[in-house]
Amino acid sequence: MAYVASHRFARIAPRKARLVADQIRGTAVDRALATLELSKRRGGWYLRSILKSAIANAEEQSADVARLVVSEVRVDEGPTIKRFQPKDRGRAHPIRKRTSHIHVAVEERA
Repeated sequence: MAYVASHRFARIAPRKARLVADQIRGTAVDRALATLELSKRRGGWYLRSILKSAIANAEEQSADVARLVVSEVRVDEGPTIKRFQPKDRGRAHPIRKRTSHIHVAVEERA
């Protein structure tokens, strides 16, 4: 049985979050937490909090935390916040602030 946690509308571009998500997919949760703790990328902060939430969800339903493995990490694209940056001669250039929907699932393995 998979225990899931998610963060929707996270203010990080999906492309940047996926770089960190690929590092922890399929690893044990203690190793994944250590990897995220030492990650210098900003996506590590988001994924660490979501992974802790998934572990807490598993604990709440009396799962063995020592046997948990990160079974799925998915980073989907959320809505884009559109802004404009003033430029020379009265022009305006668009700024796209991208958001993400981050989903983490953990499972018990033997």
